[in-house]
Amino acid sequence: MKIFVPPIKSQGIKTKLVGWISSNVEVLEYDRWVEPFMGTGVVAFNIRPKSSLLCDSNPHLIRFYNSLKNKEISGRIVRKYLTEEGQKLIDSNGQHYYYIRDRFNSEGNPLDFLFLSRSCFNGMMRFNKKGGFNVPFCKKPNRFAQALITKITNQVKNISQIIEIGNYTFKHQDFKETLKELKPNDLVYSDPPYIGRHVDYFDSWSEEEEIILKEGLLKSNAKFILSTWLSNKYRTNNYVFSVWKDCFVSTKKHFYHIGGRELNRNAVYEALLSNIELKDSISNAEMKSRIMLNASQLTTDEKEYMIPAQLALALEEQKRLKKKPHC
Repeated sequence: MKIFVPPIKSQGIKTKLVGWISSNVEVLEYDRWVEPFMGTGVVAFNIRPKSSLLCDSNPHLIRFYNSLKNKEISGRIVRKYLTEEGQKLIDSNGQHYYYIRDRFNSEGNPLDFLFLSRSCFNGMMRFNKKGGFNVPFCKKPNRFAQALITKITNQVKNISQIIEIGNYTFKHQDFKETLKELKPNDLVYSDPPYIGRHVDYFDSWSEEEEIILKEGLLKSNAKFILSTWLSNKYRTNNYVFSVWKDCFVSTKKHFYHIGGRELNRNAVYEALLSNIELKDSISNAEMKSRIMLNASQLTTDEKEYMIPAQLALALEEQKRLKKKPHC
Protein backbone atom coordinates (compact mmCIF):
# COMPACT_ATOMS: atom_id res chain seq x y z
CA MET A 1 0.00 0.00 0.00
CA LYS A 2 1.12 3.57 -0.67
CA ILE A 3 1.81 5.32 2.62
CA PHE A 4 0.79 8.95 3.00
CA VAL A 5 3.12 10.67 5.45
CA PRO A 6 1.72 13.53 7.58
CA PRO A 7 3.55 16.88 7.62
CA ILE A 8 3.99 16.83 11.41
CA LYS A 9 6.95 14.74 12.58
CA SER A 10 7.64 13.19 15.97
CA GLN A 11 9.63 10.34 17.44
CA GLY A 12 7.83 7.03 17.43
CA ILE A 13 5.71 7.88 14.37
CA LYS A 14 4.18 4.68 12.97
CA THR A 15 4.92 5.35 9.28
CA LYS A 16 6.91 2.13 8.81
CA LEU A 17 4.32 0.09 10.73
CA VAL A 18 1.15 1.33 9.05
CA GLY A 19 1.12 -1.44 6.45
CA TRP A 20 1.42 -4.08 9.17
CA ILE A 21 -1.30 -2.50 11.32
CA SER A 22 -3.58 -2.09 8.31
CA SER A 23 -3.19 -5.74 7.26
CA ASN A 24 -4.34 -6.81 10.73
CA VAL A 25 -7.48 -4.64 10.80
CA GLU A 26 -8.63 -4.55 7.17
CA VAL A 27 -11.05 -7.48 7.59
CA LEU A 28 -12.57 -6.19 10.84
CA GLU A 29 -16.06 -4.69 10.86
CA TYR A 30 -16.78 -1.55 12.88
CA ASP A 31 -18.78 1.67 12.71
CA ARG A 32 -16.17 4.15 13.93
CA TRP A 33 -12.40 4.25 14.28
CA VAL A 34 -11.28 5.88 17.55
CA GLU A 35 -7.80 6.93 18.68
CA PRO A 36 -7.30 8.22 22.25
CA PHE A 37 -3.68 9.08 21.33
CA MET A 38 -3.77 10.48 17.82
CA GLY A 39 -0.17 11.65 17.61
CA THR A 40 0.68 12.58 14.03
CA GLY A 41 -2.42 10.75 12.75
CA VAL A 42 -0.45 8.58 10.33
CA VAL A 43 -2.39 5.39 11.12
CA ALA A 44 -5.89 6.80 10.68
CA PHE A 45 -4.95 8.83 7.59
CA ASN A 46 -3.72 5.68 5.86
CA ILE A 47 -6.43 3.28 7.01
CA ARG A 48 -9.04 5.89 6.07
CA PRO A 49 -12.09 4.73 8.03
CA LYS A 50 -15.54 5.96 7.03
CA SER A 51 -15.91 7.66 10.39
CA SER A 52 -13.33 8.46 13.04
CA LEU A 53 -12.74 10.23 16.34
CA LEU A 54 -9.10 11.27 16.77
CA CYS A 55 -8.09 12.68 20.15
CA ASP A 56 -4.91 13.80 21.85
CA SER A 57 -3.84 15.57 25.03
CA ASN A 58 -1.49 17.75 22.95
CA PRO A 59 -3.57 20.79 21.92
CA HIS A 60 -1.10 21.79 19.20
CA LEU A 61 -1.61 18.58 17.23
CA ILE A 62 -5.38 18.96 17.33
CA ARG A 63 -5.20 22.67 16.46
CA PHE A 64 -3.02 21.91 13.46
CA TYR A 65 -5.31 19.23 12.02
CA ASN A 66 -8.45 21.25 12.69
CA SER A 67 -6.74 24.08 10.78
CA LEU A 68 -6.33 21.71 7.82
CA LYS A 69 -9.93 20.55 8.16
CA ASN A 70 -11.25 24.12 8.29
CA LYS A 71 -8.96 25.12 5.36
CA GLU A 72 -7.20 27.75 7.47
CA ILE A 73 -3.95 26.08 6.38
CA SER A 74 -3.33 24.95 2.81
CA GLY A 75 -0.36 23.81 0.76
CA ARG A 76 -0.03 27.30 -0.74
CA ILE A 77 0.04 28.93 2.70
CA VAL A 78 2.60 26.42 3.97
CA ARG A 79 4.90 26.94 0.98
CA LYS A 80 4.88 30.72 1.42
CA TYR A 81 5.39 30.50 5.19
CA LEU A 82 8.28 28.00 5.07
CA THR A 83 10.00 29.86 2.23
CA GLU A 84 9.98 33.12 4.17
CA GLU A 85 10.86 31.67 7.58
CA GLY A 86 13.42 29.31 6.07
CA GLN A 87 15.29 32.24 4.55
CA LYS A 88 15.30 34.02 7.91
CA LEU A 89 16.73 30.82 9.41
CA ILE A 90 19.61 30.96 6.94
CA ASP A 91 20.21 34.69 7.39
CA SER A 92 20.39 34.28 11.18
CA ASN A 93 22.62 31.18 11.01
CA GLY A 94 19.93 29.20 12.82
CA GLN A 95 19.07 31.67 15.58
CA HIS A 96 15.67 32.40 14.00
CA TYR A 97 14.58 28.95 15.23
CA TYR A 98 14.56 30.24 18.82
CA TYR A 99 12.54 33.29 17.81
CA ILE A 100 9.93 30.96 16.28
CA ARG A 101 10.02 28.73 19.36
CA ASP A 102 9.40 31.69 21.69
CA ARG A 103 6.61 32.97 19.46
CA PHE A 104 5.01 29.53 19.34
CA ASN A 105 5.14 29.15 23.13
CA SER A 106 3.46 32.53 23.44
CA GLU A 107 0.86 32.31 20.66
CA GLY A 108 0.53 28.63 19.67
CA ASN A 109 0.43 29.30 15.93
CA PRO A 110 -0.04 25.95 14.09
CA LEU A 111 2.33 27.01 11.29
CA ASP A 112 5.03 27.68 13.88
CA PHE A 113 4.30 24.22 15.30
CA LEU A 114 4.91 22.71 11.86
CA PHE A 115 8.16 24.71 11.53
CA LEU A 116 9.44 23.45 14.89
CA SER A 117 8.50 19.82 14.27
CA ARG A 118 10.51 19.87 11.01
CA SER A 119 13.59 21.74 12.27
CA CYS A 120 14.05 20.69 15.88
CA PHE A 121 16.75 18.30 17.07
CA ASN A 122 16.18 14.67 16.08
CA GLY A 123 12.47 15.15 15.35
CA MET A 124 11.60 15.26 19.03
CA MET A 125 8.32 16.59 20.42
CA ARG A 126 9.10 17.54 24.00
CA PHE A 127 7.44 20.05 26.30
CA ASN A 128 8.35 21.37 29.74
CA LYS A 129 6.07 21.27 32.78
CA LYS A 130 4.49 24.57 31.77
CA GLY A 131 3.62 23.20 28.33
CA GLY A 132 6.38 25.04 26.49
CA PHE A 133 8.13 23.42 23.54
CA ASN A 134 11.77 23.12 24.63
CA VAL A 135 13.59 21.06 21.98
CA PRO A 136 16.75 22.75 20.61
CA PHE A 137 17.52 23.46 16.96
CA CYS A 138 18.83 20.72 14.66
CA LYS A 139 21.82 22.97 13.76
CA LYS A 140 21.08 23.00 10.02
CA PRO A 141 20.48 26.64 9.00
CA ASN A 142 19.54 25.57 5.46
CA ARG A 143 17.02 23.12 6.86
CA PHE A 144 14.20 24.35 4.64
CA ALA A 145 15.77 23.87 1.24
CA GLN A 146 13.35 24.10 -1.67
CA ALA A 147 13.12 20.32 -2.04
CA LEU A 148 12.00 19.87 1.57
CA ILE A 149 9.51 22.74 1.34
CA THR A 150 7.97 21.05 -1.71
CA LYS A 151 7.85 17.74 0.14
CA ILE A 152 6.11 19.25 3.18
CA THR A 153 3.72 21.20 0.94
CA ASN A 154 2.72 17.98 -0.83
CA GLN A 155 2.22 16.24 2.51
CA VAL A 156 -0.11 19.03 3.61
CA LYS A 157 -2.08 18.75 0.35
CA ASN A 158 -2.37 14.96 0.59
CA ILE A 159 -3.53 14.90 4.21
CA SER A 160 -5.92 17.80 3.60
CA GLN A 161 -7.55 15.83 0.78
CA ILE A 162 -7.85 12.73 2.98
CA ILE A 163 -9.50 14.80 5.71
CA GLU A 164 -11.83 16.49 3.21
CA ILE A 165 -13.25 13.25 1.82
CA GLY A 166 -13.48 11.53 5.20
CA ASN A 167 -15.53 12.03 8.33
CA TYR A 168 -12.81 13.07 10.78
CA THR A 169 -13.44 14.59 14.20
CA PHE A 170 -10.40 15.96 16.06
CA LYS A 171 -10.66 16.55 19.81
CA HIS A 172 -8.22 17.90 22.36
CA GLN A 173 -8.84 15.85 25.47
CA ASP A 174 -7.28 13.42 27.92
CA PHE A 175 -7.52 9.73 27.03
CA LYS A 176 -9.82 9.14 30.01
CA GLU A 177 -12.41 11.43 28.42
CA THR A 178 -12.12 9.55 25.13
CA LEU A 179 -12.70 6.24 26.93
CA LYS A 180 -16.05 7.60 28.17
CA GLU A 181 -17.16 8.17 24.56
CA LEU A 182 -16.48 4.63 23.32
CA LYS A 183 -19.28 2.52 21.90
CA PRO A 184 -19.46 -1.27 21.42
CA ASN A 185 -19.30 -0.96 17.63
CA ASP A 186 -16.10 1.12 17.69
CA LEU A 187 -12.64 -0.13 16.77
CA VAL A 188 -10.17 1.56 19.09
CA TYR A 189 -6.53 1.98 18.14
CA SER A 190 -4.43 3.03 21.14
CA ASP A 191 -0.86 4.20 20.81
CA PRO A 192 0.00 5.48 24.30
CA PRO A 193 3.51 6.53 25.30
CA TYR A 194 5.51 3.34 25.63
CA ILE A 195 5.63 2.40 29.28
CA GLY A 196 9.01 1.35 30.60
CA ARG A 197 10.92 3.25 27.90
CA HIS A 198 12.08 6.86 27.71
CA VAL A 199 9.50 8.89 25.82
CA ASP A 200 9.19 12.50 24.75
CA TYR A 201 5.51 13.34 24.71
CA PHE A 202 3.20 16.11 25.80
CA ASP A 203 2.42 14.23 29.01
CA SER A 204 4.24 11.59 31.02
CA TRP A 205 2.89 8.04 31.33
CA SER A 206 2.62 5.75 34.35
CA GLU A 207 1.62 2.23 35.33
CA GLU A 208 -1.55 3.62 36.88
CA GLU A 209 -2.55 5.19 33.56
CA GLU A 210 -1.74 1.97 31.71
CA ILE A 211 -4.19 0.13 34.00
CA ILE A 212 -6.86 2.83 33.61
CA LEU A 213 -6.52 2.53 29.82
CA LYS A 214 -6.88 -1.24 29.92
CA GLU A 215 -9.92 -1.17 32.21
CA GLY A 216 -11.60 1.54 30.13
CA LEU A 217 -11.09 -0.41 26.91
CA LEU A 218 -12.49 -3.59 28.42
CA LYS A 219 -15.47 -1.77 29.93
CA SER A 220 -16.41 -0.27 26.55
CA ASN A 221 -16.96 -3.72 24.97
CA ALA A 222 -15.40 -2.30 21.81
CA LYS A 223 -12.82 -4.09 19.69
CA PHE A 224 -9.39 -2.67 20.41
CA ILE A 225 -5.77 -2.95 19.37
CA LEU A 226 -2.88 -1.31 21.18
CA SER A 227 0.65 -0.55 20.05
CA THR A 228 3.46 -1.15 22.49
CA TRP A 229 6.89 -2.73 22.64
CA LEU A 230 7.56 -6.34 23.52
CA SER A 231 11.33 -6.48 23.89
CA ASN A 232 14.72 -5.20 22.80
CA LYS A 233 18.21 -6.68 23.15
CA TYR A 234 18.32 -5.69 26.82
CA ARG A 235 14.93 -6.48 28.35
CA THR A 236 11.28 -7.46 27.98
CA ASN A 237 8.17 -5.39 28.57
CA ASN A 238 6.60 -7.37 31.40
CA TYR A 239 3.44 -5.26 31.32
CA VAL A 240 2.45 -7.27 28.25
CA PHE A 241 2.18 -10.32 30.52
CA SER A 242 0.64 -8.62 33.54
CA VAL A 243 -1.64 -5.70 32.67
CA TRP A 244 -2.41 -7.08 29.20
CA LYS A 245 -2.21 -10.79 30.02
CA ASP A 246 -5.63 -11.58 28.48
CA CYS A 247 -4.76 -10.07 25.10
CA PHE A 248 -3.59 -11.66 21.88
CA VAL A 249 -0.13 -10.62 20.73
CA SER A 250 1.20 -9.80 17.25
CA THR A 251 4.83 -8.82 16.76
CA LYS A 252 7.11 -7.26 14.17
CA LYS A 253 10.79 -6.34 14.27
CA HIS A 254 11.39 -2.64 13.86
CA PHE A 255 14.22 -0.11 14.12
CA TYR A 256 13.67 3.28 15.72
CA HIS A 257 16.19 5.83 14.46
CA ILE A 258 15.98 8.12 17.45
CA GLY A 259 19.31 7.78 19.21
CA GLY A 260 22.01 10.39 18.97
CA ARG A 261 24.54 7.70 18.00
CA GLU A 262 24.15 4.80 15.61
CA LEU A 263 25.24 2.40 18.38
CA ASN A 264 22.10 3.32 20.32
CA ARG A 265 19.72 2.57 17.45
CA ASN A 266 18.85 -1.05 18.11
CA ALA A 267 15.99 -3.24 16.96
CA VAL A 268 12.77 -3.38 18.95
CA TYR A 269 10.06 -6.03 18.76
CA GLU A 270 6.88 -4.02 18.25
CA ALA A 271 3.67 -5.55 19.56
CA LEU A 272 -0.01 -5.18 18.76
CA LEU A 273 -2.15 -6.26 21.69
CA SER A 274 -5.81 -6.96 21.02
CA ASN A 275 -8.96 -8.33 22.63
CA ILE A 276 -9.74 -10.16 19.38
CA GLU A 277 -7.65 -12.59 17.39
CA LEU A 278 -5.83 -10.87 14.52
CA LYS A 279 -4.30 -12.35 11.38
CA ASP A 280 -0.79 -12.44 12.83
CA SER A 281 -1.58 -12.90 16.52
CA ILE A 282 -0.90 -15.66 19.01
CA SER A 283 -2.08 -16.05 22.59
CA ASN A 284 -0.41 -14.16 25.38
CA ALA A 285 0.53 -17.45 27.04
CA GLU A 286 2.24 -18.74 23.90
CA MET A 287 4.31 -15.56 23.55
CA LYS A 288 5.35 -15.77 27.19
CA SER A 289 6.41 -19.36 26.62
CA ARG A 290 8.46 -18.40 23.55
CA ILE A 291 10.36 -15.81 25.55
CA MET A 292 11.04 -18.25 28.39
CA LEU A 293 12.34 -20.83 25.88
CA ASN A 294 14.36 -18.19 24.01
CA ALA A 295 12.39 -19.02 20.86
CA SER A 296 11.45 -16.59 18.07
CA GLN A 297 9.24 -13.73 19.19
CA LEU A 298 8.12 -12.92 15.66
CA THR A 299 4.54 -13.65 14.64
CA THR A 300 4.94 -11.74 11.35
CA ASP A 301 7.30 -12.71 8.57
CA GLU A 302 10.09 -10.18 8.07
CA LYS A 303 9.75 -8.32 4.82
CA GLU A 304 12.57 -8.60 2.32
CA TYR A 305 13.27 -5.29 0.63
CA MET A 306 14.51 -5.22 -2.95
CA ILE A 307 17.27 -2.74 -3.73
CA PRO A 308 15.92 -0.16 -6.21
CA ALA A 309 17.47 -0.56 -9.67
CA GLN A 310 19.01 2.93 -9.64
CA LEU A 311 20.65 2.29 -6.26
CA ALA A 312 21.88 -1.13 -7.39
CA LEU A 313 23.55 0.44 -10.44
CA ALA A 314 25.18 3.10 -8.25
CA LEU A 315 26.56 0.46 -5.89
CA GLU A 316 27.87 -1.55 -8.83
CA GLU A 317 29.59 1.56 -10.22
CA GLN A 318 31.21 2.20 -6.82
CA LYS A 319 32.61 -1.34 -6.78
CA ARG A 320 33.93 -0.93 -10.32
CA LEU A 321 35.72 2.31 -9.48
CA LYS A 322 37.32 0.79 -6.39
CA LYS A 323 38.70 -2.06 -8.47
CA LYS A 324 40.05 0.29 -11.16
CA PRO A 325 43.87 0.55 -10.84
CA HIS A 326 45.30 3.99 -10.00
CA CYS A 327 47.94 5.54 -12.29
